[in-house]
Amino acid sequence: MVKIGMIIGERYEILEKIGTGGMSDVYKAKDHKLNRFVAVKVLKQEFSENANFVSKFRIEAQAAAGLMHPNIVNVYDVGEENGIYYIVMELVEGITLKKYIEKKARLSVKEAVSIAIQVSMGIEAAHNNHIIHRDIKPQNIIISKEGKVKVTDFGIAKAATSNTITSNVMGSVHYTSPEQARGGYSDEKSDIYSLGVTMFEMLTGRVPFNGETTVAIAIKHIQEEMPSPREFVSEIPVSVEQIVFKCCQKSPDRRYQSMNELITDLKRSLMTPDEDFVKVVNSDEEGSTKMISDSEMARIKKQSKTRDAMDEALHLRQEKDVKRDAQRNAARKRYVVEEEEETEDSEDEYEYEYEYETEDEEEEEENYGSGMEKITTVLAVIAAILIGCIVVFLIGRAVGVFDFGKDSDEQVEQEVEKKKVEMISVEGHKVDDVKVALLNIGLTPEIEYQESAEIEQGIVISASVKPGTMIEEGDNVVLTVSAGSEGVEVPDVVGMTEAEAVAELGKKGIVVNKTEGHDEYIKAGDIITQSPKAGEKIAPGGTVTITISLGKDTEKVRVPDLMGRDEEEAMALLVESGLQLGVVSTVNNENADLTGLVCYQSYSVGAYIDAGTAVDISISLGPVQATYQFTGEISAPTAEEDPNYRSGTLVTVTLTADDGTQLLSTQVTAFPIQQQNITGIKSPTGYILYQYVNVTDATTITNEDGSVSTVEGSSETKEIRRPISFAAE
Repeated sequence: MVKIGMIIGERYEILEKIGTGGMSDVYKAKDHKLNRFVAVKVLKQEFSENANFVSKFRIEAQAAAGLMHPNIVNVYDVGEENGIYYIVMELVEGITLKKYIEKKARLSVKEAVSIAIQVSMGIEAAHNNHIIHRDIKPQNIIISKEGKVKVTDFGIAKAATSNTITSNVMGSVHYTSPEQARGGYSDEKSDIYSLGVTMFEMLTGRVPFNGETTVAIAIKHIQEEMPSPREFVSEIPVSVEQIVFKCCQKSPDRRYQSMNELITDLKRSLMTPDEDFVKVVNSDEEGSTKMISDSEMARIKKQSKTRDAMDEALHLRQEKDVKRDAQRNAARKRYVVEEEEETEDSEDEYEYEYEYETEDEEEEEENYGSGMEKITTVLAVIAAILIGCIVVFLIGRAVGVFDFGKDSDEQVEQEVEKKKVEMISVEGHKVDDVKVALLNIGLTPEIEYQESAEIEQGIVISASVKPGTMIEEGDNVVLTVSAGSEGVEVPDVVGMTEAEAVAELGKKGIVVNKTEGHDEYIKAGDIITQSPKAGEKIAPGGTVTITISLGKDTEKVRVPDLMGRDEEEAMALLVESGLQLGVVSTVNNENADLTGLVCYQSYSVGAYIDAGTAVDISISLGPVQATYQFTGEISAPTAEEDPNYRSGTLVTVTLTADDGTQLLSTQVTAFPIQQQNITGIKSPTGYILYQYVNVTDATTITNEDGSVSTVEGSSETKEIRRPISFAAE
């Protein structure tokens, strides 16, 4: 059990509890080794005691630890100590997007789109590393005090959703995709759907689908059309509405196919919000319809038939009772954990605010007594029904009415002991997509490349298991993948120096992965082994792992992780490890968060090298910053922009870059505004804003009776926004 003041991992001192959720508790801690504050997420006991979950949790958390992006809450460390499983993360002081929406009721279009762009960029970085979040929702998005938007809990959702006990606990049903609600295969486009729902909530202050139970909400995601955001907020531009619609298509094939596509449209919507440029596929326009599988349809029908009967009981079941019963009965029965909307919304929230006691907590204490009375009553009724069913069953079995041939308990035990999964169809798909899909259903892919003149490189030709075959979870599936018309023959580099081996493999376009090892007979720096072996063929751009000799096994020390440290911290870590600081250089690095910090070290983290070895480092100067310029005159509003504009009107003209930098602000009565020469602009696009008042003069009219009347003049405030692009310097 974690207590305030205790130290875990021999370096992290627990200072205070700052958040809690369905899976874990979050603590603020002090990393005494690197002298910095971190967030430590500790798994709750019921999850820590499940070996299957812990195993998958560690694998996914370690994968997430490889993600480094400004819009992701970075994972620093994963560990276990005395049954306490924990993740060490970047400490972000701020507020969750959920709380931010609640405080503002709803966000402006510009703010919502800007947040969506940052979230998309973080998710895109994960997708590029073949990591799917599976639980995108406002509770898992943090806005720091500096205004930086960060996505958290990468990798954790996958570990949870692949575990029977927590299959329905993870992921808020309000944001889940139709394929996730059906319990089917999910991929990158599932994250896009959830982000679309999150955008809907940012723009309108509400979720698109709601209901009394999670079952009811899930069925709405599967069956009902997405409501229009403009029904709730009329000023939402058509382009933004269409972006939400495209993200939230029922069929993954009709959504954005990548985060890059979504980011492009989001940025365009900021420039031309009223332009209808988003292409959403209409189901009526498609020649064929993709049908739901028989197994999926059966599941949906079952849910629909039983929904009404389950509603009342499910409404009163609480998270603690469900988890306790699940731990006791997981080995002997299947079950589905249903949670209340309030419980779902609180899962795995990663929130750092300066006030930790909320009104919800106070209300929970007030309502605890009455809630327990209701739960006790319902449980008593259920117990009575169960006892009656058992009596009927025993009598029926005694007289031979219930004869199932095989003992049901034995069937359950066998099912638990050997869980089967259905092999999916993989032929003709990209190998990277197939690997992710197989891992998601619990199978282990193995890759074999085969030359093929007919099939495109990287496409799966066949698999060792036929589609539809039921095989045990964890089994290997061998994928035969096209290497194109000509695979690359791996050269023999054993015995070469490291430089010679890298050069030889580089000639073939082969990516080199290096490891180190000791060898009594091969001198240090030469290659001991290689994998794949010489003569084997691999796909162009494939990887060959070489093992570099360290010579005889002498006193070695482990290279520490210097990435993200400043020069002084790096030197202290090296000295502490028995190493020396070598050459310090400066370079540009695309990761802006590493500016002024170590972005390169000459020896990989975890490698064992001779004590006293000098380790070279590079300090980041930040990304190479492209700059732009604006030259030319600024013309008056055109007749198309405002047919009522009159020359001589006093106009406030503002020139602003899309990053928010104001480049020019002036008031004029005559156009054009003289030649401008503004340089050093950091954004490629911007806009000119015209603000003025159109005045209509008073007029006189002659009435039918010959009398003269005066029509008073009027005034109208105008605001015209003209998008522009800047030229590169």
